[in-house]
Amino acid sequence: MAKLDGTNGLIQQYDYQVLTTAFSYTFAAGTQTLIIDPAGTLATGTVTMPAAPADGMVITIQSSQQITALTLNGNTGQTIVGTAVQIVPNQPLSWVYRLANTTWYPFAGGAGRASPLVSGTAVASTSGVSIDFTSIPSWVKRITLMFQGVGTTGTSKVLIQLGDSGGIETSGYLGSVAFADSNEVATNLSSGFISDNSTNAAGVRHGVIIISQVDAAAFSYACFGNIGRSDLAAVSVVGGSKALSAVLDRVRITTVGGTETFDAGTINVLYE
Repeated sequence: MAKLDGTNGLIQQYDYQVLTTAFSYTFAAGTQTLIIDPAGTLATGTVTMPAAPADGMVITIQSSQQITALTLNGNTGQTIVGTAVQIVPNQPLSWVYRLANTTWYPFAGGAGRASPLVSGTAVASTSGVSIDFTSIPSWVKRITLMFQGVGTTGTSKVLIQLGDSGGIETSGYLGSVAFADSNEVATNLSSGFISDNSTNAAGVRHGVIIISQVDAAAFSYACFGNIGRSDLAAVSVVGGSKALSAVLDRVRITTVGGTETFDAGTINVLYE
């Protein structure tokens, strides 16, 4: 649809699209604004800039739903500064084109920056021996795991393990976890980040575990968190680190024994 602005005589054109995940879209000549109106969150998508933009042209992208991992490409011979990594609902991103060096520059809306927090989907921790959060975007620098009333059928400690394209890694975790109640107990880490250092049966866990990237080139991550127990007056503190073989893209919550079944509570994740 084109709009003739009688004040300054400019023709402004936009495109409205109902896209699905893994979409690929290229701006047509004369189109300056892309409005995306999907049915729900899109995991991935690719947008390519127009082939022959004029000097000073502004391109704007807006979506009514979150696009978790957006790939923004320049057309042939073009460079983009501050490539967007995701689209936040109803928060448009814009770039302006400089013909002299064929480069798109962030213009408005925080282009090139992720939203402060992206929430995952809450998972009921009421069955199974492990809970996995997969397809974590490669741009993520920090992950917050949230536990609410999480319980298992046994006495084995709840364990958090990291993974990459090669799968979940089960060794090489460094650090320790301490459990503070009437008898303080500390344990070194080995096969994962232990969320709470207690073997009491029927434990009910609440709190957060934060996993942050230390060195992108070394694929290393650090962990810190506190888990309180509502079945007794006690809290655990964990601190540690782990180097992976590739970029982190998954997290597993299981138990040290690996056979106890989750039977209560909810777990969710925040990405940033």
